[in-house]
Amino acid sequence: MLLYIHIPFCDSKCYYCSFNSYVDKFHLKESYMEALLVQLDFELERFCVTPNSIETLFIGGGTPSTVAPKLYKNLFEKLKPYLKKDAEITSEANPNSATKEWLIGMHALGVERISFGVQSFDKEKLRLLNRAHTPLQAKEAVLHAKEAGFENISLDLIYATLGDTKALLEEDLNTAFALPINHLSAYALTIEEGTPFASKPQMSNERLELTTWLFEKIKAFGFEQYEISNFGSYQSKHNLGYWEYKEYIGLGSGAVGKLAHERFYPTPDVEAYIANPLNIQKETLSDEEIRLEKIFLGLRSCVGIKQEILGTQELYRAYLLADEKKLIFQNGTFYNPEYLLADEIALFIS
Repeated sequence: MLLYIHIPFCDSKCYYCSFNSYVDKFHLKESYMEALLVQLDFELERFCVTPNSIETLFIGGGTPSTVAPKLYKNLFEKLKPYLKKDAEITSEANPNSATKEWLIGMHALGVERISFGVQSFDKEKLRLLNRAHTPLQAKEAVLHAKEAGFENISLDLIYATLGDTKALLEEDLNTAFALPINHLSAYALTIEEGTPFASKPQMSNERLELTTWLFEKIKAFGFEQYEISNFGSYQSKHNLGYWEYKEYIGLGSGAVGKLAHERFYPTPDVEAYIANPLNIQKETLSDEEIRLEKIFLGLRSCVGIKQEILGTQELYRAYLLADEKKLIFQNGTFYNPEYLLADEIALFIS
């Protein structure tokens, strides 16, 4: 069982961001955190959560570091009996709002893994993306997290941005790997509807040759790729839980939960969520939809595809790919060694 908590408050709105986040609703923080507790009580019952059964807790956003540790305290107290003794507890953070005090406070609550939205260490690229921090703040935030006691530190980088060169990306990687991190996420810039970049599609410039080069460079630093966007000497249990198709509770406005054949969608509007945290839409998935999702997820990660979920013709095509060394078949599971081709392989099989 996984648990995701969505914090919709942000210190700035990046030009590429389509997430459910707001820069003008900070006055709602306390009432929002109280609403999370109401939904949590409901979800613990709906998911029949027993003590020591939540394997991972991930606080994302938005920007969790815009909310003071004292406002998280009641949530952590409520969750304490349900978290496994070795539960992985992660919080995202932005370098400009993750102060020393915030990091110390979150670590004291039990957060033992921190993920920084750095995106780049290049000043001009940060300005282009409308990031609120400086390169120096990004480096200092990682060092402060280490000083606060965090052993597992991750950071995000964005590539495929207009103006990206090998020299710029290599400098980002050299700076990142000079810091005490054990996980890195690399995301291609995508243009989403409703964002400032929607009218500027030229801002995204993904090239397979550059992406392949970037991924090889990351792996050369000793970080194993275990999913299309994630690398590390430490593999996030929460990330892997999604690829393994585990059940997960989605807490907060705009979060998503999944239990068996159902997905749950709390209202994305923050004010409406506070007014009624239990206004949750439900989607029912068919067996075929679940099976296809497992195929696509398995090929985009180290999880792979169990042969028993494939039909006769799908199994035949999967064996063809294994014979051509495009898939690896081992112990009843097909693994994809080239994540960048994951969707094409999934479409060919299914």
